Amino acid sequence: MDQMLPTLLSVALYLIAGAGFAWRLVSGAERVPWRRAFLAAGWIGVLAHGAALSHQLGEGASLDLGLFNAASLVAAMMTLIILLGALRRPVENLMIFILPVAALLQLVNLAAADGGSPMTTFPAGMEVHVVSSVLAFSVLSIAVVQSLVLAWQDHRLRHRHPGGLVRALPPLREMEELLFQMLWLGFILLSVALGSGTLYLDDIFAQHLVHKTVFSIAAWLVFATLLAGRWRYGWRGRTAIRWTVSGFAALLIAYFGTKLVLELILGRG
Repeated sequence: MDQMLPTLLSVALYLIAGAGFAWRLVSGAERVPWRRAFLAAGWIGVLAHGAALSHQLGEGASLDLGLFNAASLVAAMMTLIILLGALRRPVENLMIFILPVAALLQLVNLAAADGGSPMTTFPAGMEVHVVSSVLAFSVLSIAVVQSLVLAWQDHRLRHRHPGGLVRALPPLREMEELLFQMLWLGFILLSVALGSGTLYLDDIFAQHLVHKTVFSIAAWLVFATLLAGRWRYGWRGRTAIRWTVSGFAALLIAYFGTKLVLELILGRG
């Protein structure tokens, strides 16, 4: 019950804000008060989301970072990052996609909560690894959403359909520059996460971290190759989109594929 009210409030506000930004994009309603109202709904929603998570995750050195709690935490971080980004950059259109997903993940987490999830106790100093891992996945999740919007925008322009929603989006070059800024930030955070994680790796097999480690490194290599290709050869457009999606797919398997197998299929904490 402690998390139900803030969860339902957050879900309602996320859906209102997401629908509002969708309406604003379709209708071309560019007036500042509308934008501020929908951003305010998003901010109140993410605060309510955080309040719900404070009950679901627990506190102190032991946290419940099971599959559904982790997904809800990432959704909250994605929402917070995109709201902060909207203060300076034209990223609020991404909320059309991110906010409904965040609302859905909260409802799934609320429905799945049974109080019997295993608690994870973190050794002192591991906070850097946990925080950087969550932030890296959150930023790169936003980047893949941006890449999919960019792919749609590029497809419409290549087929000479520049009107409608395409006209309401920022120019293609600006969208692409924003994508690579997200990728650089996500890559740096992922590097910190991998580097700090090695300090606490004792027995990779006993800790059930083989697949997570392999796929995390694979994702790091994909993003490193993409950023190097951008710097050396000017990779852009569909090439950048394909590499972004591939890197995120590896990261998704590393972060949540492992949890899915261990917790839901094998029944291990």
